[in-house]
Amino acid sequence: MKNTLLFGLAFVTLFFSCTTDDTADIIINDNSITNNNGNGDTPPTETCEAIPAALFTSNLVLQANKCYTISGPVIMAAGSSLIINEGVTIRAAASGADVYIAISQGANIIANGTASNPIVMTSAASSPAAGDWGGLIVLGKAPINSVTGSATSTSEIASLPYGGTEVSDDSGILRYVRVEYSGGAADGQSENNGISFYGVGNGTTVEYIQVFEGKDDGVEFFGGTVNVNYLSVINAQDDSIDWTEGYTGTITNAYVKHGAEHDKAVEADGYNTDFSNAGGYYSKPNVTNLTIVGMGNTTGTEAIRLRAGTQGIFKNLLIQGFEEGFDLDGDAGDNPTGVGVVSGDLNVTDVTFTDVTTKVKNDTGVTFNIDGDFIKSGDGNGTGTAYASWSSGWTVQ
Repeated sequence: MKNTLLFGLAFVTLFFSCTTDDTADIIINDNSITNNNGNGDTPPTETCEAIPAALFTSNLVLQANKCYTISGPVIMAAGSSLIINEGVTIRAAASGADVYIAISQGANIIANGTASNPIVMTSAASSPAAGDWGGLIVLGKAPINSVTGSATSTSEIASLPYGGTEVSDDSGILRYVRVEYSGGAADGQSENNGISFYGVGNGTTVEYIQVFEGKDDGVEFFGGTVNVNYLSVINAQDDSIDWTEGYTGTITNAYVKHGAEHDKAVEADGYNTDFSNAGGYYSKPNVTNLTIVGMGNTTGTEAIRLRAGTQGIFKNLLIQGFEEGFDLDGDAGDNPTGVGVVSGDLNVTDVTFTDVTTKVKNDTGVTFNIDGDFIKSGDGNGTGTAYASWSSGWTVQ
């Protein structure tokens, strides 16, 4: 959750030859073997068409059921669209944090997969592993609380601007998209996530997305208002779902499953404590139908960490296999997490804890009743999301 400025990665892309001055679409065709079934396994031998590392100023169209490779930053400039048709596989042919796809403010991604023919972004390594490449970055003009008004902040990777005043900003469509083996680190402070939403607005359609075997966070929201429906995160080595900088969208039907290497299922900050809360408000998403499957109630495991004044309304949760279900951190000053409970801005309705030692831990410095204030009602009534019914055919385990 840092905002380390890595100016070089974004700057160098300006000199690639694939920038254009006209509006003609760039359509990349190939004659390779059709393969869109990454399935989290070793990729087959195939020849894929290369997408050059570049700042694209006109549309880039990837043809259905084709395979492509990237070996550096692919950045869509304002006014352009990355159009990815169903069944496309994009493989990272080089490793590290500077191999990623970024959708700038004012650009769009139109990634329309289907349940039977998803879009897969993955590693080209013969033995793929978490951290092989960067991941997908989407940047919008929706509000963030680290700045005020129309001011912008800059992304952790690529130093691209994000944030603004457009609550309904539209960055395009992500539908039936799977991101695998992402999370390449730039340095000790900055890592890519599977999918990073920077100030993305609620005019953007995001549904049926999965992040599989990521080195850092699965999905992270840096402010913004984007709504996500049908989200799967499997084996993220850091946090599976992460929000900060005043995120106020909705997350509906989410499934998190931990592997041997993991941190929190949800890590929630009201604002970026490495920067500021210039906007004077806190994250407050609505999270509905969430299932979290841990590795067992071993010492030090936490399902959901709520801190830095975050607010949020949680409904219908199933939490399995942790020492702590919820851990609330804060104080009576700049990080008033407990105050949100008392005011009714942070609470849970309908939750079931299975193989959880401590349901709720209060480290906020504010006194409240766990039953009645934080867990409003329905302890034992949560069922989580119906993952089996919506994950079939396009997710991997």
